[in-house]
Amino acid sequence: MKDDYGRHIDYLRISLTDRCNFRCHYCMPEEGVSRLSHRDILTYEEILRVVGLAGKMGVTKIRLTGGEPLVRKGVPALIENLKSISTVESVSMTTNGYFLDDLAYVLRQSGLDRINVSLDTLDREKYRNITRRDELPKVLRGIDRARDAGLSPVKINTVLMKGVNDDEIVSLIRFASEKGLLLRFIEQMPFNRSNGEAYVPADDILSVASREFGTPLRYTTKGFGPSVSYRFGTDGPIVGFITPVSHLFCDSCNRMRLTADGKLKPCLLSVEEIDLRTPLRDGSTDRDLESILRYAIMKKPENHNLKTRGFEPQRGMSKIGG
Repeated sequence: MKDDYGRHIDYLRISLTDRCNFRCHYCMPEEGVSRLSHRDILTYEEILRVVGLAGKMGVTKIRLTGGEPLVRKGVPALIENLKSISTVESVSMTTNGYFLDDLAYVLRQSGLDRINVSLDTLDREKYRNITRRDELPKVLRGIDRARDAGLSPVKINTVLMKGVNDDEIVSLIRFASEKGLLLRFIEQMPFNRSNGEAYVPADDILSVASREFGTPLRYTTKGFGPSVSYRFGTDGPIVGFITPVSHLFCDSCNRMRLTADGKLKPCLLSVEEIDLRTPLRDGSTDRDLESILRYAIMKKPENHNLKTRGFEPQRGMSKIGG
């Protein structure tokens, strides 16, 4: 199905939970985090019903997010059930990587196709400071396990922050290239003043990488997201860039988001939310729910509001689903 701006919407990101076992400082405070109750989050049966209806409208790609999706029990069974829906072509996941050492093979056997792991540094002390958890060795083992299990590609999502980890551009690229991973640098979105001061534009990263690895050339990789990839030099490393701040990609946005508490978000960086949980639980027919999905798609804005003066997101990233 196309939205009002001619964009084909075929991708649904589903947040399974607002909970996370890490406390990355750009995402969640260390303490005092309010949590949704069990009854407030969508059941797996409700999620499967939404995905089935969305499939009738052309949604074929599903990504599971959080919080940290793997803190919720029963995710492998959910993946297996999602893959049994005839319209679903792929199921992927974004995770902090903590549980992959134990679950990578189970997730692959359940039908998970691809995985993205958040990894902002290769330095153990920096990792502890960023995530407020000393778990870098376990996450690195999990990345290896995901690759060995046959999840492909394994993508590494890195948010660079000025004065924190922006000195690791070259080492992160080498790490990913040597392990056969696809590294993607994601511009930090300035939701607040401190985030804005830490922002590193993609062009600065490109400049550093170019000096080390050679001239960047646009490179086409198989994917469904907003990442633009470059190969450095004739046979050098391939690196992706996601640039919500410096280079808008809204004209090619193909996604909707479903929060853990059942709100449809037409745009990550918008205050617009459409309640789906209430009609799901009030006996609405499939036709009623399809109308709500269609309405949400038509509410997708032409561009996000990140640069709008006074814009304040209603929720933190962990409660939106990224």
